[in-house]
Amino acid sequence: MRKRPEPTLRARALQYLARREYSRAELAAKLRPYAKAEDEFEQVQPVDIDRILDDLAASGYLSDERAVTQLLHARRPRFGAQRIAHELLQKGISHELIEKALPALKEAELETAQGVWQKKYGALPRDAKEKARQMRFLQSRGFSMDVIFKVLRHDDEAQ
Repeated sequence: MRKRPEPTLRARALQYLARREYSRAELAAKLRPYAKAEDEFEQVQPVDIDRILDDLAASGYLSDERAVTQLLHARRPRFGAQRIAHELLQKGISHELIEKALPALKEAELETAQGVWQKKYGALPRDAKEKARQMRFLQSRGFSMDVIFKVLRHDDEAQ
């Protein structure tokens, strides 16, 4: 039985990018375990991975901007700006790109928080313990305290 040849780093990178968008840092971390030197005694140079990533970025296959857009689209309906910004940082997205994305996130954050709260609870808290629980839930989803207070106050005013 013939063994299939190992895919090249470039082929692996393209396979990953065919599934979803990755940031440059994420893709580099994914490729690092597969980077092997031709000679077993030779050290693998990170320059090899950087060169492949540069080529992919130049040909339009790799884009941090698209990775940000995809993550925002996937996370915005369920999470607040703080949590999404933290995830972007963890994925190696630059501070400049995160700063560009934050205004759009914060603009719709109150609506998103109200939707998340409505879906989870839908009823006003009966006591302080329940209110604290609802606030912790919204905080864990990455919503700021001022947005949380507006969500709970809005519902207080509605009734």
